[in-house]
Amino acid sequence: MAITSIIMLTRNGLDLTKRCIDSVIRHTPEPYEFVFIDNGSTDDTPAYLENVPNATVILNTDNRGFAAGNNQGFAAARGEYILLLNNDTIVTPEWLSGLQSWLERDPSIGIVGPVSNHVAPIQRVQNPIYQNPDQLEAAANLWRMQHLNSGFYSHKLIGFCMLFHRSLLDRIGGLDERFYPGNYEDDDFSIRARISGKNLWVARDVFIHHEGQGTFRENRVDYQLSSLQNAEKFRQKWSVGLSPFEIDQFGYNPSDIVAREPFFIPERHYIPLKNS
Repeated sequence: MAITSIIMLTRNGLDLTKRCIDSVIRHTPEPYEFVFIDNGSTDDTPAYLENVPNATVILNTDNRGFAAGNNQGFAAARGEYILLLNNDTIVTPEWLSGLQSWLERDPSIGIVGPVSNHVAPIQRVQNPIYQNPDQLEAAANLWRMQHLNSGFYSHKLIGFCMLFHRSLLDRIGGLDERFYPGNYEDDDFSIRARISGKNLWVARDVFIHHEGQGTFRENRVDYQLSSLQNAEKFRQKWSVGLSPFEIDQFGYNPSDIVAREPFFIPERHYIPLKNS
């Protein structure tokens, strides 16, 4: 059975990371490896990661950001499946097999993501029926049973949890590192996947918990400022006819961008992966 490389960035927030890793170990019978990229943690995170079984650990001395860190993970990954997973998530029973099943049943799907409690509206479940992590597993099991085999095409996916075949990296490259430290690199990745001819899919039958902005809070990074700065970089790259504030606060239509870019041009759309 094909291996999944679970790529996870960390920068402090050890309690969140432990909770996420514990949930993966508990709920993932499928073959997988961890690829951890620590972006300069000053707590005990690096020592903890070094002792996680079946893991490759990359320790950066400073914060290289979400895109660059994940690109390091892409280069180190050995799996046929590549999965980006934020360290402020908690996964649930059948999460990985549920996501994989969509990729396997429809070759047109390039990236698949789950639904969650704290995510952009396209993947958000309103008023999920649990109040704390102790109730999460039962709630997720009920949700999966009620929504089994349901999902929908999406105009973009959010990078808190994304699964795709390794071949997608060969097709479109990695994440665009201009979007430092984080925000809009997942929008950009989604758009480039669509321009390359692949579809995006939301698996309604897979629910995972997401704390949301966990790493930003743990490291006292101004999430709103970072988002607005990267919205401007996104506007410039894709010639979006809105202000950064409008893009960030009210959204934009990714399909408008895809419609203007009918052909995948490697010089414009492919992001080479660096060696380190």
